[in-house]
Amino acid sequence: MRHREGRFTGDGKLELYYQCWHPAAEVKAVVGIVPGLGSHSGLFGSLVEGLVASGYGVYSVDLRGHGQSPGQRGHINRWAELCWDVGKFWQLMAAQNPGALCFLLGHSLGATVVLDYALRCSDALPGVVAIAPAIGPVGVSPIKMGIGRAFSRVWPRFSLDTGLPEEAGSRCPDWVAAYASDPLRHRQGTARLATEFLNTARRLRTELLTLQVPLLLLQGSEDSVVPPDGSRLLFGQLSLIDKEYREYSGGLHDLHNDICARQVSLDVVNWINRHVENKGLLCELSYHQ
Repeated sequence: MRHREGRFTGDGKLELYYQCWHPAAEVKAVVGIVPGLGSHSGLFGSLVEGLVASGYGVYSVDLRGHGQSPGQRGHINRWAELCWDVGKFWQLMAAQNPGALCFLLGHSLGATVVLDYALRCSDALPGVVAIAPAIGPVGVSPIKMGIGRAFSRVWPRFSLDTGLPEEAGSRCPDWVAAYASDPLRHRQGTARLATEFLNTARRLRTELLTLQVPLLLLQGSEDSVVPPDGSRLLFGQLSLIDKEYREYSGGLHDLHNDICARQVSLDVVNWINRHVENKGLLCELSYHQ
């Protein structure tokens, strides 16, 4: 496995950090990972290992205000910044891997951004994987979300701890301990981010019904950060033919680092394999594991 780090220019000329992994042989396709709020590009090892072992190149980005990318922790001025950044990230993958299919995989807030981007760039994307997409109610206190709305105009950079416990992400004690000691992780969200997210999630609940990009939707049945009802409802309402839903019994928010991580990695690899081998539409599938 070959590993490399770099930076690319996002919205507002912000130099965003990314890292990538490639197999020794020529890649079959490329997968770009977009982490969620407070997360970063280095927390997807199980997915990276599974994909690279199967012949795929993997890129992972630190969103603005996250990981090794600059910016106030958990802050955006407007939602479009994130979509623009992900667009530039996708273009980077495509430019560095000419001729290869370039998929996007998003987790939580990252999945929300990826799905919004997919609505705008459906002709370019061969498929999207969304893990616990934050498009419905979330586990952050309604009081804190309300404070965010109230302060968004007068003090947009006002920041609060989300209050989400580390153990909400994984049932693996080692991962919970790693989260707590990771200097690149954070639990911050600003007033403007809260408002922009809430407005976007409300808009996407309607607009996603017209999604035309093949979708794999993964959800933990016991996720308290992004409860599964939102993913179940979205999947049931999608008119998209090429869609697949997998729900993991007992799974928490960070399925890629939960005790079901190996199965999650296998499911992602198998889905991408099918879409690389078969460019045509696939049938609707739904699984509870």
